[in-house]
Amino acid sequence: MTATTDGAGPRGADPDETTAPADGAATLAAAAAAATGVAKGVGATTGAGAVAAVAPPGVREAVERATRHLLRQQDPAGWWKGDLETNVTMDAEDLLLRQFLGVRDEATTRAAARHIRREQRADGTWATFHGGPPELSATVEAYVALRLAGDAPDAPHMTRASAWIRAHGGIARARVFTRIWLALFGWWSWDHLPELPPELVFLPPWVPLNIYDFGCWARQTIVPLTVVSAHRPVRPAPFALDELHTDARRPVPAARLAPLGTWNGLFQRMDKVLHVYRRFAPRPLRAAAVATAARWIIERQENDGCWGGIQPPAVYSLIALHLLGYDLGHPVMRAGLESLDRFAVWREDTAPGPDGRPGDTGPVRMVEACQSPVWDTCLAAIALADAGLPPDHPALVKAADWMLDEEITRRGDWAVRRPGLAPGGWAFEFHNDTYPDIDDTAEVVLALRRVRHSDPARAEAAIARAVSWTLGMQSRNGAWGAFDADNTSTLPNRLPFCDFGEVVDPPSADVTAHVVEMLAAEGRAADPRTRRGIAWLLAEQEPNGSWFGRWGTNYVYGTGSVVPALVAAGIAPAHPAVRRAVAWLESVQNDDGGWGEDQRSYRDPAAWAGRGDSTASQTAWALMALLAAGERDGKAVERGISYLTGTQLADGSWDEPHFTGTGFPWDFSINYHLYRQVFPLTALGRYLHGEPFAPGTP
Repeated sequence: MTATTDGAGPRGADPDETTAPADGAATLAAAAAAATGVAKGVGATTGAGAVAAVAPPGVREAVERATRHLLRQQDPAGWWKGDLETNVTMDAEDLLLRQFLGVRDEATTRAAARHIRREQRADGTWATFHGGPPELSATVEAYVALRLAGDAPDAPHMTRASAWIRAHGGIARARVFTRIWLALFGWWSWDHLPELPPELVFLPPWVPLNIYDFGCWARQTIVPLTVVSAHRPVRPAPFALDELHTDARRPVPAARLAPLGTWNGLFQRMDKVLHVYRRFAPRPLRAAAVATAARWIIERQENDGCWGGIQPPAVYSLIALHLLGYDLGHPVMRAGLESLDRFAVWREDTAPGPDGRPGDTGPVRMVEACQSPVWDTCLAAIALADAGLPPDHPALVKAADWMLDEEITRRGDWAVRRPGLAPGGWAFEFHNDTYPDIDDTAEVVLALRRVRHSDPARAEAAIARAVSWTLGMQSRNGAWGAFDADNTSTLPNRLPFCDFGEVVDPPSADVTAHVVEMLAAEGRAADPRTRRGIAWLLAEQEPNGSWFGRWGTNYVYGTGSVVPALVAAGIAPAHPAVRRAVAWLESVQNDDGGWGEDQRSYRDPAAWAGRGDSTASQTAWALMALLAAGERDGKAVERGISYLTGTQLADGSWDEPHFTGTGFPWDFSINYHLYRQVFPLTALGRYLHGEPFAPGTP
């Protein structure tokens, strides 16, 4: 969910110098021919913003091809959206939901099974990112989904999977979420799952472990799961899963409690108390809690039927409401199920069959965890503008119109901690008015500043609201998180239930950098709040010169986000922090001239930070940092540009199977299919035309 851009004001070409033909390629050719000297308003003495008098062979052509390709991908309504690829647990859980509700159909099942089989590896396992290690929970869920699709447990691809599962502890070692899905069908006992009481919704915001201590994505999932936990439903299982236990007679190993003096020991014992409380909970109190949770869920359903624009909360909300008596024809349920269908990406494809046999030709269905049109659109607009498209080009104006229509002007859950703050900003998805995203808001403002809109007053008003809201969402430490202010409690992550990834939303370097960059673009570089953000960023720099990347992989992303922001806000390219970052980027450049970083850097930074196969998006992030730091004529930039031009495909795109985004670092990885298009174009455009804004100048 994040990106990197530079700036302190609109970049667009001077209206007296450039016209706006409808053809983007013709515009780029004219811009490239005129690209000499120094970019307007940029000081040549810094090295940042200098325009190449002579570009290496192929750069202009690469920019033109990439621009044409990106323009072809724009929807007639003005938005862009690339596929958001995660892992097969999304597809497996979608089938399990349909089985639970009694609406699973064979066509959907067969198409999903083709996708799941295609993702299985030779050892029978599934991973959660391209090239990653086998993952137990993903393998368990994928196996169960294929059983639903009719794959026989004694088929070779299935026996390899089940053998690997048993060898790694069986179902008992899978994450809590996986075992909840299995408990819905009696494949696991509810007694052996952490208790999640619905009374949690009554805790006021100042009490530890209230629902607003959780990040918004976890909060939206946990509230409906309290209802599910209270009911403990079990549907008849269509088959047994004894082959996934190390010992089918004793599937649950004896529990070992951690020492009482540890957090784990404390919360394990608290869970035991909650299991006892379940048996004696006052019925009126429990009924009131369940009713309150149901209202909370329904109030947060979006206009299109989803919850927060993401798939997991929608899945659990539908189960919870169904348990409370909402039949499938109820408007809330019907809209929710229809919204889930919109998360499915269908392709006509020949999926590989098990053991290398030819696959069956037919539709393939992949489920997205969420959709990213606002994020993709602002990044695409920035890329096209920085590549030389004039600010009044119809594609940019149409994108700005669509983004302005998506502005959120109503209060959401963020107001619990900021009750006096007026709304304003943008979310990530098509429909999500409850959880605007600080990162998206910063990037949308930067995109709008690159467009000469036909209604400047409307754009200015939206930008003013966004800036005010963003400033109000600053956390006490001077930095910004993604959705909430001061969402920094460490307690939720320690709950036995929370083993599925990050469940809080503390400030991060990448989000803070994008906010600082946006504030600099709005002439607020000297604002004390901006300076606090800058001070926080400088203090967060790693000893090796990099920055941690929360929403993109990883240190390359963090560094590619922070350096352009610092320079835009007036930090000189000669500043020691910038120099350390440049040195680190140069030290991790691959032999092919590109940059790459594997998701394993979240688990083992010593071995993997800045290390991995080169990718187009990560190479672009490194280049954007180096260009902002005044390294345009350096050898590292030259080699990085050559990597991008040399790996571009004939249609102007880049291939990138690697996952360079994150939902939860390590636990939930993302391949944003548009990243491979927008970031290389941005980097090449800045190399060709110079940095979009003068450092620190409004």
